[in-house]
Amino acid sequence: MQRLLVVDDEERIRDIIKEYIREEYQVEEASNGVEALNLFKKNEYALVILDIMMPKMDGWSVCRNIRKSSSVPIIMLTARGEEYDKLFGFELGVDDYIVKPFSPKELLARIKAIIRRSNDSTTPKDESEAFYFDGLVVKISERNVYVDERRVELTPKEFDLLAFLVRHPNKVFTRAQLLDQIWGYDFFGDERTVDTHIKMLRESIKPYRKYIVTVWGTGYKFEWGV
Repeated sequence: MQRLLVVDDEERIRDIIKEYIREEYQVEEASNGVEALNLFKKNEYALVILDIMMPKMDGWSVCRNIRKSSSVPIIMLTARGEEYDKLFGFELGVDDYIVKPFSPKELLARIKAIIRRSNDSTTPKDESEAFYFDGLVVKISERNVYVDERRVELTPKEFDLLAFLVRHPNKVFTRAQLLDQIWGYDFFGDERTVDTHIKMLRESIKPYRKYIVTVWGTGYKFEWGV
């Protein structure tokens, strides 16, 4: 049984999560950020559920420390739902962001989807796969992106989104389709997550942001050679 780490200073929240997921996952819990990092250093987890506002060390700091050594999926579960907070979380490498109050059933669905996608990402891919668009270069095997020969830093989900789009040039995808392909869920996903990542991605690859085109009323496409 896969092991999850649930980090929240509210015991009631931890109990609700355990109640809904304990039949499918082994759950360990921490009530503050320092305790969470100590557990993370000693054990292997399939996913971390992380609150932001906690004593001793906040969730942002915990996430930043985890990302120094691990790409384990992280779900932020918090009362802070402003776009700034979501952008900041995604920039740190958060995989998903759920705002309290939340549906335990939805949380379980997202946990399953993220873990599934995380497992799928370990499947071997074509090591020579790379894409060149003027000064924009996307090297799939290396997970590197270059803008005018300068490597730019993307979050894991930014890279996954760009890689998916460049593999399907000029094809329009709805937000729901992109959620399903990149995040691994559709019905339970918040479509604004896609918009947020598109915004971040455009900022990262400018001046080539023009290739990521908004198709009003539908979604997005990577436009090339038309």
